[in-house]
Amino acid sequence: MGRDGAGARERKRHGRHYTPTALAEFLAGRVAARVAAPQSGLRVLDPACGGGELLFAIRAALAERLPGVPVELVGYDVDPEGLEVARERAARAGVAVDWRQADFLAGCTALRARSFHVVIANPPYVRTQQLGGEAAQALRGQFGLRGRFDLTHPFVAAIPRLLAPGGVLGLLCANRFLTTKAGANLRAVLLGELAPVELYDLGDTKLFDAAVLPAVTIAVQGQGRDRCRYVSVYQESPDLWVSPAVGERRVDEAAAPVTAPTNPSDHSSGGGNSVAAPTRGTPNPAGGVTPVGAKRTSAAQTHGGALPGRECRSGGAGAGAAPVSPGPESGPIPNSIQRPAVPRAENFVAPGEKGVGSVDCEPGGLAADFGPVAVETDLFEALGAATDATIRWQGRRFAVTVGELAVPAGSASAGWRMARVGQDDWLDAVSARMWRTFGDLARIRVGIKTNADRVFIAAHWGDPDTEPELLCRLITHHDLRPWRVERTGRTRVLYPYDLDHPRRMPVDLTDYPRTAAYLEQHREVLSARSYLTAAGRKWFEHWVPQRPHLWRTPKVVFPDISARPRFALDRSGAVVNGDCYWISLAELEGECPAEELACLMMGVANSALGVRFYDAVCANRLYSGRRRWITQYVSRLPLPDPATAPAVAIVRLVRELAQGPDPVPSAQHELDELVNRAFAL
Repeated sequence: MGRDGAGARERKRHGRHYTPTALAEFLAGRVAARVAAPQSGLRVLDPACGGGELLFAIRAALAERLPGVPVELVGYDVDPEGLEVARERAARAGVAVDWRQADFLAGCTALRARSFHVVIANPPYVRTQQLGGEAAQALRGQFGLRGRFDLTHPFVAAIPRLLAPGGVLGLLCANRFLTTKAGANLRAVLLGELAPVELYDLGDTKLFDAAVLPAVTIAVQGQGRDRCRYVSVYQESPDLWVSPAVGERRVDEAAAPVTAPTNPSDHSSGGGNSVAAPTRGTPNPAGGVTPVGAKRTSAAQTHGGALPGRECRSGGAGAGAAPVSPGPESGPIPNSIQRPAVPRAENFVAPGEKGVGSVDCEPGGLAADFGPVAVETDLFEALGAATDATIRWQGRRFAVTVGELAVPAGSASAGWRMARVGQDDWLDAVSARMWRTFGDLARIRVGIKTNADRVFIAAHWGDPDTEPELLCRLITHHDLRPWRVERTGRTRVLYPYDLDHPRRMPVDLTDYPRTAAYLEQHREVLSARSYLTAAGRKWFEHWVPQRPHLWRTPKVVFPDISARPRFALDRSGAVVNGDCYWISLAELEGECPAEELACLMMGVANSALGVRFYDAVCANRLYSGRRRWITQYVSRLPLPDPATAPAVAIVRLVRELAQGPDPVPSAQHELDELVNRAFAL
């Protein structure tokens, strides 16, 4: 398909992002490595085959792994153009494939149960609202889905019934299912009806033209719960500096900020509605860790080992460990993998930084801290390494992190994470000294969402446009620094609500004739938000106005998307935009004054420990190391007992940081030390 604007919009609407050849070959190789030698032939299904890339790749991988075994290929898709390409390719190669131009989801119930030995799929990734409410509801009923979901979910839900005992699923999809609430349907299927054995979070490798982060999951039908290998790959930014005191990595926010996506259905979790027409889909990355009850590896097993062709100097007891190749010729990657150790909290070094098992860097300066990697390494070769590594691939530097899938006991609603030797012990230590979580004390709200920003938000409002009492200062992610709000412009929002009312109460426009005239000029645009009027709201309202009376009270504000935490205290009475989240001090519930609790929360969130806890438990990263600071994740951050001496010192220091001049690195070091002491680390 073309790369013109119309073609891009069409691909997005139908979720058509075809699989690159190298990625298809990697996925097929890992699937083939898990396929047991059959008594007869193999049947392989791709339920959204597009141009057939995955089917051609799995055919080649199976021929190499199981030569002479007959393989029957079946491919579904509703896109006639994609199928025509697939047919032409098959004809040129002399490959027989049963191509079916049909809606797999509509016809899957007619397929015979347990009739496929392999399912390999890159399902379409399409948002629910693009599919339509009626179609989404039908899919919910047909496949037993709950809450928000994207079209990947019903595709995967249909597969366990079709897999023969011992059959293998190779899934390429967006990684967000691993950590978000909206991914609970997918996690439930993979854990309840299949057994995941390998996970690869391909992070910001940019393997697709679309802005998606892919994940590969290999799961087996009818296999008992076993260890699941998990590997993640994320780019290391050259704009990082290492605190000499605690070794924690900091990220410079000079890069252009990312605006959080606006989603009418998402008031707190930062997005995630998806579903639409069955066609080929997009991917995104994953996260994971160890099944409950799995035997834990000794902390003595440390980093080490270099991938072939990569020149680096590694430290640690595990140096020299042999790499494991991901190719089908090697068979399955062992489940009893060597898990790298994580240093103690006070000496914590992020994967890939100078320290045990990382590339040895010369001292002095940013470039030395960032460290060279001498030789370009193939990404897919690196995924088979037994231990952590730092590689250079296509001119960029990546940290490859190895662990196991850890699943919270008894719940598919909680996200998956990566388990690593040392890290879980550290988390246990933090939990043992935790007093409350942020979510225990606070209502964490997303900012306003107008869904018509061009009408409601501007830096320059002409005098005749609207009554000034309805124009409120607006805090966006551009204005936030750690500890404080520094407004970068004069942005204001037209906020047509009674600021004294605890619930949204739109003003009477007859009392504001200039505002009424201005809004009338934009009635067509505002009325097009049919979901708003369908909900019984007035045509000129915001979609998410939040609680108007709370804007005037002090609040903690932080951006939705940010590489490092930027939790700040605001006393200005400004409204918070939808690219940020906020906590009103008026709603803080605790055993000490609200402002002290707020300072304690900011201290933990903005600390090295807060970042490490986020990465271990939440692990939702985007491009260039950016994290999502949404309700689901922030609510899990830990707080120490505010009555302890370290906590009291944290509050005192945070007050100074929030009120004084720009903090110096030594102040950050002091904070990190106090937070570690508060959790007895």
